[in-house]
Amino acid sequence: MTSNGTPAMNEPILDEAPPSPAEQDAAAVDAAAGEDQEWERELERHGQDVVPEGQPAVRIRDLGIRYNLRLTRRNTLKQSLVGMLRRSDEVKQTHFWAVRNLDLDIQHGDNLGVMGPNGAGKTTLLLALAGILAPSEGSVEMFGGTSTLLTIGAGFDGDLTGRDNIDLAGAFLGIPHRDMARITPEIIEFADIGPFIDAPLRTYSTGMRARLGFSIATSAIPDILLLDEVLGTGDQTFRAKSQARIRDLIKTAKAVVVVTHDLGYVTEFCNRAILVERGGIVAEGDPAEVTTIYRDRVRERKLILESEAKRFASGVPG
Repeated sequence: MTSNGTPAMNEPILDEAPPSPAEQDAAAVDAAAGEDQEWERELERHGQDVVPEGQPAVRIRDLGIRYNLRLTRRNTLKQSLVGMLRRSDEVKQTHFWAVRNLDLDIQHGDNLGVMGPNGAGKTTLLLALAGILAPSEGSVEMFGGTSTLLTIGAGFDGDLTGRDNIDLAGAFLGIPHRDMARITPEIIEFADIGPFIDAPLRTYSTGMRARLGFSIATSAIPDILLLDEVLGTGDQTFRAKSQARIRDLIKTAKAVVVVTHDLGYVTEFCNRAILVERGGIVAEGDPAEVTTIYRDRVRERKLILESEAKRFASGVPG
């Protein structure tokens, strides 16, 4: 040791003592906190709220949606007079419950596949989640911000060009005009409909409308992504592009709800699935198990219908 306290050339330099277990734990906590703060800043950059741990993205309790059948048909004068003359017990049903007594929690990070036969109430449930339909009974609670309805072609005007419909859809989705102008080139590129972007929408094929709608719908980062029968949009190349984009959105969206008849998508990409029949959930859980239940029930209904058809054709009463 020299006179000024520094080690001599022939003296070994002692290594610093390793951190104690307590110090290591404290450093790990600080690192985790730093990662959480960075993730929160990332969510804030996308306009998303930070949601308390353990709280679902969506909570549905005893949901019921009732349609008034009187508003869904036009009665002639003759039909109205006949209805007035009928006895009260012969009057037709005036209301229909599309969804009834439905309970569901959608957790953060869920990619929920919603399956069921036509008329089961799947789209009605989706519209209730989007806030388009108000519950007739029960409640739908959205946590961490307002959900965004991403229904393909919502708000399109056939007399406007595709470019004008992009602006119209942006306003419908609540996206500021400045932001919409910034992402419009990306929407056009992804839709890949060529010069038709400046043609009236009424000249589009069904596939072109769906491609443009999907491109608009998935151009913004939503809190909750709602998709209704859009996974078969376009040709094989575009389907691959759309599925890749959905996977990217899943990383940033709080939750994804997909209504679809594509059972392959549900088993491959969803982490949860529900089967809806007659306005209620009849199966819920692992996608592979729920799709198996759905296939079995479809097969059973088909056999019943075939049996009834044979009995009717043979003239045997039921």
